[in-house]
Amino acid sequence: MEIALVVLQGIVVIGAIAMGVRTGGLGLGLWGVVGTVILVFGFQLPPGSIPIDAFFIIIAVITASSAMQAAGGIDYLVSIASKIIQRNPKRLTYVAPIVAFVFTVLSGTSNIFFALIPVIYETSYRNGQRPERALAASTVTSGLGITASPVSAAMAAYLVLMDGTGFGLPQILLITVPAALVACVVTSLVQQRIGKDLLDDPVFLARVKEGTVEVPAVLRAEYEAKVGVSAGSGPADGAPAARPKLIEHPVPEGGAISAWIFVSGTLLIVLFGLFPALRPAFPDESGEPVPIGMSTVIEMIMFTVALVIILARKVKPAKVVEQPLLKAGFVAAVALFGIAWMADTFIAANQETIIEPLGAMIEANPLLLAVALFVVAGLTTSQSATTNTLIPIALAAGLGPGVITAMWPSLIGVWLFPANGSQIASVETDLTGSTKLTQVPVWHSFTIPMLVSWVAVVLSGLVFQLLIPA
Repeated sequence: MEIALVVLQGIVVIGAIAMGVRTGGLGLGLWGVVGTVILVFGFQLPPGSIPIDAFFIIIAVITASSAMQAAGGIDYLVSIASKIIQRNPKRLTYVAPIVAFVFTVLSGTSNIFFALIPVIYETSYRNGQRPERALAASTVTSGLGITASPVSAAMAAYLVLMDGTGFGLPQILLITVPAALVACVVTSLVQQRIGKDLLDDPVFLARVKEGTVEVPAVLRAEYEAKVGVSAGSGPADGAPAARPKLIEHPVPEGGAISAWIFVSGTLLIVLFGLFPALRPAFPDESGEPVPIGMSTVIEMIMFTVALVIILARKVKPAKVVEQPLLKAGFVAAVALFGIAWMADTFIAANQETIIEPLGAMIEANPLLLAVALFVVAGLTTSQSATTNTLIPIALAAGLGPGVITAMWPSLIGVWLFPANGSQIASVETDLTGSTKLTQVPVWHSFTIPMLVSWVAVVLSGLVFQLLIPA
């Protein structure tokens, strides 16, 4: 009877997540709360811990990032990334993924990548490269930045869960950052060999014939020699093709200052994480002074950063509330709140029946955690919700925090299905047709770089965690 009840409770949890994914947006979090209501009132389970710290960390971070966006700071970061990408066209497949990763780390959100998609496409297309290579790799590696950013929503959830394990922000970053950089390089090396060159790609050639896209200037002579047909207007015979003009991203006045204020706040958080002695300490129950937790530090610093940006750049608070980042961040916070509450309610009530056996399986074969994180992230498309659902199981199993952290970037599975805005935007932007989806939902231009990144980041993370002192 007990097992039957646990199965029914599990169906409620899975059903709530499935309905949340189907509803989208706030639906994921709201269905999580409904699932909690059913578990508490229907199955009489005690309510789990409300994820207050994680919720308010996200609110603090998105408030600061929205203030930065309102002041033009996001435009400033995009302009820098754009210049780096466009000035390295021959190494685009290597440069663009690292730039996408770094700027996601700095901003705490992969939303910044949306503005880079047309830049990456135009740079690759103008230089006669297959856009799929850089676009797909960069889309995937931007996701790696989430688990390497001190100010991402997923990191907020992870820090709260790891509290008390002796594994804080510095230890986490010492694993996730270098492991992600290794994954970026490995992914680029593989992606550079994916697909045919444009002039050998039948899809591109068909689009040229239809008039959907023109042959880039650098390839016109080669195209005409190969096909025997004029490629359209271009430089006079024998004249070198003009060097493509850089795509300019206008930056509002004060955008640079707001960006640097935000980045300084991020660096300050890392500093307090690295050196606990810098944090105020207060006596615990035993009378020993204990530094305040990093959750409190992040909330204090990020809310302060928001105010400093508003005052320094004279940004109207009403304008901050109107920013897209605030809307996206609020959705993420509610999603985390609902799913985390439901998961904790279910897990805390079923330790002996289901969690301990699952934990034993994960402890016996830790790689199962990586697979579970990958698949659940793909199904929910939420790194935060996946973190709150599965990491407590790994901790309950007694798995070492270093090993768990090495597995955690398996959230890259969020790209498993083409259900994310970045994927769709990349496909729609690429007029050459090289970046594509297929009738098989899990097979698309992002599949190979996603799988390569997953394997590379986990394996390198397992190596780097061995270097972290116990």
